[in-house]
Amino acid sequence: MDVETKTILQRIIRKIPNKKLEGTLRSWGRLSAEQLRSLDFTQPKWSLLEDLISRCEDRRLGLKAVTKLEMVYHIDNPDQGTWHACQLMDAEDDAVSVSYTEFRELFKANLEEVFKHISIRMKTLEDGAVWIRIAWGDNFNKPNHLRPTYVVHYLQTPYVFIFNLMSKHKPFLYEALFLSCRYVSIKEAHLSGRSLTALRDLLMKQYQQVFPSKDRIVKERNAPPLHPNIEREHAEYTERRHQMACEAFGDGVMPQLEKAVYKLETRYRGNNSNTLKDEDELFRGVVKFSSTNLLQSLHHCVATESLDQPADPCLSISDT
Repeated sequence: MDVETKTILQRIIRKIPNKKLEGTLRSWGRLSAEQLRSLDFTQPKWSLLEDLISRCEDRRLGLKAVTKLEMVYHIDNPDQGTWHACQLMDAEDDAVSVSYTEFRELFKANLEEVFKHISIRMKTLEDGAVWIRIAWGDNFNKPNHLRPTYVVHYLQTPYVFIFNLMSKHKPFLYEALFLSCRYVSIKEAHLSGRSLTALRDLLMKQYQQVFPSKDRIVKERNAPPLHPNIEREHAEYTERRHQMACEAFGDGVMPQLEKAVYKLETRYRGNNSNTLKDEDELFRGVVKFSSTNLLQSLHHCVATESLDQPADPCLSISDT
């Protein structure tokens, strides 16, 4: 094992929490069962690292095996770091029929044509996700395995999730993605967070949606006069608010988002002298929301009438 491989292995092991290290090594599958049993996971990290390096050297593991260990850790623990969501635009006719093999060959060919030194690893999962690890180099320097970029793409969908991408590599990665997926372009979804699972569920609508019921629509269009029974009237109103909240934010377990930022361009309203005219410059602002579970909090605000009016569609996960 050369110096570079040892350095990368040390960096990876230090990043993995002690309680997850044993499970990650088992998923890695490069150490024998006997070697795993001989490791003492209760000892200090530095001591365990020395023992682990020794066993990797006994197995003559190289750079390829070591980088796979890092990839296994990220796949088993996807809610790490900050992920950025992108959306592929304007699908070509054969976009829905692109296979994994075709995608892999086109993606690698596009990047390897630009970069003389680059390392690309791919792995498909049962849920249809394609995980990609990219160590960037250039025509003069070897790939930097200490700062790889991770990309997660679900084939036959327009959604891509990216982690740790430098701005200078962004145009090359974007081009490789939309060309290999048979799309015309790609845009940023302006959605990011530490939970890859939440971003995926939000964009791909993998949550329990509720749609307007015919009964509610008819009731709202033909609202009867106030009923003398106040309790019954209040119960119907509460039920209607809950239905509206479910339609806007879904029902059951919702994607766990902790922060949302909305960039607005608007105008002042009113009849006073401060009102902006049509030809005046737009008023630009930023609205930030934060909570341990943002969507659940907004759902609660609508259902309990904490909001004076129904939530704007811009804030609903069904329109994201």
